[in-house]
Parts: sequence; C-alpha cells; structure tokens
Amino acid sequence: MKAYVFPGQGAQFVGMGKDLYDNSLMARELFEKANEILGFRITDLMFAGTDEDLRQTKVTQPAIFLHSVLLAKTLGDSFQPEMVAGHSLGEFSALVASGALSFEDGLLLVSKRALAMQKACEAEPSTMAAIVGLEDEIVENICNEIDEVVVPANYNCPGQLVISGSLTGIDLACEKLTAAGAKRALKLSVGGAFHSPLMEPARAELAEAINSTKFNAPDCSVYQNVNAEAVTDPEVIKKNLIAQLTAPVRWTQTVKNMIADGCTSFTEVGPGSVLQGLVKKVDRSMTTAGINTYQG
Repeated sequence: MKAYVFPGQGAQFVGMGKDLYDNSLMARELFEKANEILGFRITDLMFAGTDEDLRQTKVTQPAIFLHSVLLAKTLGDSFQPEMVAGHSLGEFSALVASGALSFEDGLLLVSKRALAMQKACEAEPSTMAAIVGLEDEIVENICNEIDEVVVPANYNCPGQLVISGSLTGIDLACEKLTAAGAKRALKLSVGGAFHSPLMEPARAELAEAINSTKFNAPDCSVYQNVNAEAVTDPEVIKKNLIAQLTAPVRWTQTVKNMIADGCTSFTEVGPGSVLQGLVKKVDRSMTTAGINTYQG
C-alpha cells in the first residue's frame, strides 16, 4: 500500500511553489484564490519574500499548506493515496488531499490556526527543544518531575523527541536531560510552545472554527497525530484535529501503525524531505520518495 505524507512548519523556503504557479493554470488559479481568502498576497512572500517573511507563523503555515496541497492536486490521476498522514500542520494538507476538507475550508482553518497560535505565543513567551539520544520514557519522566510547563510535543523517530513548554521549564529540562545522557538538547528557533498546554487559548479558538466547518468522509484512511490511528469518521477527525494543538504529535507511532497496516512506501508531498528521513529512522527497509516540484 502507498502512503502520502505531508510536512509541517519548518520546511518552508523562499521560492516555494513558484514553479507550480508558472506551469499549472489550475495551481495559478488556486494561488490567486488563496490570496483573496487570506487578504494578502501570500504568493509574493512565498516566491520572492525573505526568510524572515516566511518565518511569520501567519505566513509559514498557509504557505506550506498551499505548496503541499497544490502539488498533490497537480498530480492528477497519478495521486491515488491508500493512506495519508501529516506532521502537525501537515495534517490539514493530508485532510484536503484525501477529500475530507475542501481546499477553501482547509486554507481558512490553517489561517485561523496560525493566527490563534501566534496570539497564544505572544500571550506567554515559551519555546521548544529537540532531545536526541534518549529513550522516550526517560524524557517523559524527567518532564514530569519539573514543576513548570514542559511536555513531550513531537515523537519524531526513535531517539528524537521534541519537548515544549515555558522558557524556564525548557531550560531546566535541557539541563536535566543532558545530565541524563542526551546526546543533544537543542533549543529550537520557534515562536512558542506548540503542542503543549500553553496552546490552550488557540485550541479553544480553533475548536469553534473546526466545529462549524463541513468535513467529509476521506477517500482513504487518515492517520491523525493525536492517536496515530487510521480514522475515516468525520466527527472523530474533527475531535482529533481540535485536540492536536495541545497534544503531542505521535509521528513515530503513526509511521509504525501505517507499516503494520500494510504500507510499503511513503511519498512526502510538499517542501523539504524531513519526513522521509524520519520514516527511514523508524524503519530502514521502507521505500521513501519526495515530490516537491511541479511534475508536469
């Protein structure tokens, strides 16, 4: 079985999507529709902005979503997923690609998500850190011992777990995890503590938007971040999508479950190649590929 996976925040680059705009009339029309929906010309920032422009959450998230979704759309009949998943923001791309959400509704939700997350970050300064070389259980236990907000946020692959929390909590955790034998405890250049309880204001705001949006049964199973399980029920998809903002991304478990359910190859659709690398770290025998430029 063939799986398509969609990247999250951090994969952006200046010039992303320009080849789609230049070579596909359908993509160009959808990019222009996106400019109207968002109320600013995101295409200008994607194609010729600066790294700093693209790092703004309100730009980053819709930019990656657009690049991923329009790449999938331009594949036409050759895009026949038997299962899909996305990392954090990429879950929205996966839902649109699988038919669970319309392009317009997906973009609106991504935009609202980005703005709500930005607000939550500004309300309480916070951050994330990548922990390399420790078992998940050790990281979890040390986070639990700290009397500050600090939690596992991204289970990326065996031996790589990202934690999220208050500035003090992350500093304390990095110190303790290094002492416990972590090969690296590296603070990330991010705007806030994504996938942690500090995103609760954003979760509450996004819940209203998700609950008022029409979701369809997807064309194939969607493996969601919150439970790493195959889901096709629109109501369950909505509930998991709301929970996603304050819950960890269980990517390691997602990849393992997709393989257990018969997946034989993973194709990453969108900017970068991070997910291909993570899949290989979960199971070296897996076939991986990437689609990040116009295929016509």
